Amino acid sequence: DESVFALTIVVLVMTAGACVVMWMGELITERGVGNGMSLLIFAGISARIPSEGKAILDQRGALAFSLVCVAALVIIAGVVFVEQGQRRIPVQYAKRMVGRKMYGGSSTYLPLKVNQAGVIPVIFASSLLYLPQLILQLTAGSNDTSGWKKFMNDYLTDPTSWSHILLYFAMIIFFTYFYVAVTFNPEERADDMKKYGGFIPGIRPGQPTADYLGYVLSRITLPGSIYLGIIAVLPNVFLDMSSGGSASGLNFFGGTAVLIMVGVGLDTMKQVNSQLMQRKYEGFLK
Repeated sequence: DESVFALTIVVLVMTAGACVVMWMGELITERGVGNGMSLLIFAGISARIPSEGKAILDQRGALAFSLVCVAALVIIAGVVFVEQGQRRIPVQYAKRMVGRKMYGGSSTYLPLKVNQAGVIPVIFASSLLYLPQLILQLTAGSNDTSGWKKFMNDYLTDPTSWSHILLYFAMIIFFTYFYVAVTFNPEERADDMKKYGGFIPGIRPGQPTADYLGYVLSRITLPGSIYLGIIAVLPNVFLDMSSGGSASGLNFFGGTAVLIMVGVGLDTMKQVNSQLMQRKYEGFLK
């Protein structure tokens, strides 16, 4: 039923459902541990993994299922390793007198994560790559049989084609650098450090500090962007390697699913650990 009334009901129901989910997420954030919306997304992804694993077991057999489980463990371990990786830039604060009290003189560090952008570049790249498919769907009823449709079908909309995979990979690297450049401002960090008497040993305060931060950030962003690209294109590679281009469930062992699950799991574990440290002075694993 494509009537206006039916479409209006569908839109209203989906909007109401989204509002209910947002309300539940806010309740979890206020009265629980961790970000409520992230935990709901985490639960939705995790709930589908057993059924997808059973589908792989039924379709491919025990050997393929075992190989997929081993590959999933390796991917998750690699994601955890990179997500926890950071470059710690030492920062020294000079001593200063305020009234009769002396402040400063302490040493700390400025952490720069290897994956500074998170999962945002993958979302940007996948959204843009969806545009050719949307254009083909909108022009499906036309009688135009020109070569641009065949080109888009063969090289842009097919997730198993290597041109699609390489374009996806390149767009993730570009959006990683773009997002890091927008969210992290070396000049602002350098000014804040200079305002509070902080400096990097061997680097002059001000513009030299900003140049040094930009240099370090550009170097660690490259492996972070390559890591994001590899994790994101894994489902496409699995689809291309599978017979007939159908690999049910393999997209849950790579791409945004793994990034979201590992990121939410690490963040929730850190918050639980901080709550335990405040009350019992013991860590989560002790």
